[in-house]
Amino acid sequence: MIDCLIIEDEQPAQEILKSYIDKTPFLNCIGIYESGLDIPLEKIQKAKLLFLDIQLPELDGISYLKTISNPIQVIITSAYDTYTLEAFEEAVVDYLLKPYSFERFFKAVTRVYNTTSVNQKKLERNFFLYADKTLYNIQVDDILYIKAEVDYVKVVTKDKGVLVLDSLSNWKTKLQPFNFFQVHRSYIIHIDRITKVQGNQVFILDEIIPIGKSFKEEFIDKIKNTL
Repeated sequence: MIDCLIIEDEQPAQEILKSYIDKTPFLNCIGIYESGLDIPLEKIQKAKLLFLDIQLPELDGISYLKTISNPIQVIITSAYDTYTLEAFEEAVVDYLLKPYSFERFFKAVTRVYNTTSVNQKKLERNFFLYADKTLYNIQVDDILYIKAEVDYVKVVTKDKGVLVLDSLSNWKTKLQPFNFFQVHRSYIIHIDRITKVQGNQVFILDEIIPIGKSFKEEFIDKIKNTL
């Protein structure tokens, strides 16, 4: 569980953010404040994630961010995009532009979940995915392949395909510790689930997946090394 704080001075925005946190199984809100100056020291020391608005009374969000010394991950929530560059210079995880959907929120917090040491053991075996107003707990061993579809990726298991807002390159990084390989600019496959390789195609159960020319040599070498 990741303990998080909200710094937001508008009540409707507070309520939306709190409802999103409550829907996310790995997040726990430990406080909501209208200003960073209101947060007790023990709270900021305990929290691992901070949702930070920029337009705040007394001390704006960017100025407050520069005062934080303990290791905490920060997601900016703002109605203005003019502070994006300055925020990322402070190494924030993401920048959510209001109004943002739960899908966009979940994509941002998943980045935190995937890099939080507390969850590394759990990460070895599963991913939480949000699609169609549903949270799916997908086991790594159940994944057959990942397919890029414009701004989305489709995570395919034997039983279902889950379409999530993400990039194939991000999934390539996520799956790096496991036995997956990118065989095409649009596909990452689970090598353990291969039925056969024939010509420029990989067969996984009833699915036929193309092998891109630029990926084939390295893929064949990968296969040989597993023999």
